Amino acid sequence: MIKTQGLTHIHLYVHDLERSLEFYKSVFGLEERFRDGPKMVFLNTPGSKDTITLNEDSSEAHQAGINAGIAHFGFRRENTSDLESAISDVEAAGGKLVERGEHQPGVPFAYIQDPDGYIIEL
Repeated sequence: MIKTQGLTHIHLYVHDLERSLEFYKSVFGLEERFRDGPKMVFLNTPGSKDTITLNEDSSEAHQAGINAGIAHFGFRRENTSDLESAISDVEAAGGKLVERGEHQPGVPFAYIQDPDGYIIEL
């Protein structure tokens, strides 16, 4: 068994690096940590060790928004009662609501889509 400290990062191909960077910063408060060349940026949630890498690689642009068997990834909201404002923030930043409901009574969720089409659970 490999002992880990949990999931470290997710790497997303994107069509427009600056558009995606603005989306993840404005909606989820992610902060830019560093860049690897002009078309790849590493972000993370303040105070955490998680990382999302956004990569505008023209040779892989056809992969942007394609989940390759991964249905979605999720962000855990600190305030579980703010789902409406979270959806509004997503839409204001260029994303869209895909589905909403309850996993069980009192446990609401929303699936949203980022500008490239990746599905994110809130």
